[in-house]
Amino acid sequence: MLDAATAAFKEILTPPFRRVLYKILALTLGLLALVWLGLDKVIESYIAVPYPWLATTLSILTGLGLFLGLAFLVAPVSMLVAGFFVDELAERVERDTTGSTGRALPAGQAVWLATKFALVSVLVNLFALMVLLLPGVNIIAFFVANAYLFGREYFELAALRYRPIEEVREMRRRHRFYIFLCGFFMAAFVAVPIVNLLTPLFGTAFMVRIHQKLSRDEERLIGQAGR
Repeated sequence: MLDAATAAFKEILTPPFRRVLYKILALTLGLLALVWLGLDKVIESYIAVPYPWLATTLSILTGLGLFLGLAFLVAPVSMLVAGFFVDELAERVERDTTGSTGRALPAGQAVWLATKFALVSVLVNLFALMVLLLPGVNIIAFFVANAYLFGREYFELAALRYRPIEEVREMRRRHRFYIFLCGFFMAAFVAVPIVNLLTPLFGTAFMVRIHQKLSRDEERLIGQAGR
């Protein structure tokens, strides 16, 4: 597990992964900029006050509010955008580690997975805010939720390139505790602002390796049982 995490971290610093990161950031910032401009125009059209200074103050406060709101959405939106590149990243990791590659996910399934990643990220971020606002709730709960959700999602992403969904879910159930522990590596990324933008890259590189390891372990056990 630690070796896979170390190798994944090194790989996300390589030029191919950096190029994908630049694409993700450019598309994410472009989308958020369009949303900001649209919302700003809509809000300005509804602000009608008799005093220029008050209109200016409200405009500044509105801008700050939009900035904070969109900053909250950077990670989820980046994961939505990254969902369209994870097959490319997974294939590169597979080629580098085993020399063979799985099958690319169908377009509809890739879009669905990208949407799920974004929704999971939104839920986790909302949960993080609740943890900070509710007294007596330990931050450990945040890491546990992250570990479970992201470990599950990224493992399925890696395994679906080789197995049907029913087999993927059964494999995930067999190794649920190990995959949950792997999720804590991704939880560490999610917990750090700006660094969390790297979560899709690290999660893909990491879980491809974890799926390969678990597949080899199961094949070895079946071979031993056959003898």
